[in-house]
Amino acid sequence: MTEITLTISDLPSIWIGIATILVVMLGLYLLYKNRIVRVQKQKDLLESQVKQRTIEIIKQKEQVEKQKRMLEQEKAKTEKLLLNILPREMADELKNKGKAKARKYRSSTVMFTDFKGFTKWAEFYKPEELVAELDSYFIKFDEIVNKYNVEKIKTIGDAYMAAGGVPIRNKSNAIDTTLAALEIQRVMQEIKQQKEALGHKSWELRIGLHSGALIAGVVGIKRFAYDIWGDTVNVAAHMESSGEVGMVNVSETTYEAISEFFITEYRGK
Repeated sequence: MTEITLTISDLPSIWIGIATILVVMLGLYLLYKNRIVRVQKQKDLLESQVKQRTIEIIKQKEQVEKQKRMLEQEKAKTEKLLLNILPREMADELKNKGKAKARKYRSSTVMFTDFKGFTKWAEFYKPEELVAELDSYFIKFDEIVNKYNVEKIKTIGDAYMAAGGVPIRNKSNAIDTTLAALEIQRVMQEIKQQKEALGHKSWELRIGLHSGALIAGVVGIKRFAYDIWGDTVNVAAHMESSGEVGMVNVSETTYEAISEFFITEYRGK
């Protein structure tokens, strides 16, 4: 066996070697530690960026959803406003096709109402009071015609025009419109009794009905209007003007359609 003999003079070299190894190991450790710290910082930075980006995406999503809700609300308002102007069938056709085709109806019933002496009444009211009073009546008329599936067409001053059998055709339009007209006169009588009990004068109404063919459609591009045309409209207006206050004046054509269901009184030619 070979024997290794160390002398005192060799000891410094050994300690130097050990020290060198320790320094190298310490350097490697510090280098590794620094690397770990850098990686951790990059990880923290990346997590912070991801978190920040996630918050931004959530905020953007909330903003988009909020804008979507606002658009849906505005769309609902617009649709409701459009339906207050046009019948649903016309409104849907206008939205889908950009225009609504005029239609001819072989059988429909037109109702005209007009207040007796409205021009004289207007002299005793302030403008805002006159409009408010007129509006209160027309609101009731709207509720009644809607109840009987009669389509409100328009108001012309103090005149109110509606029609049964448009835009959806039906065979009961004369009956429906007559029922609406009679209920309007009944409501007018109730209002009259209430006002007279308070010592106030009340407005009185004439109503005229005529059944026949007409054309209905949407006119205008800036302010849409659903309207009806034809001799039936003109005759209905004459029925109103020649009618009696508190009564419903019907033409012969309307009478023939409703005579089985209503008690009528012949007024002559």
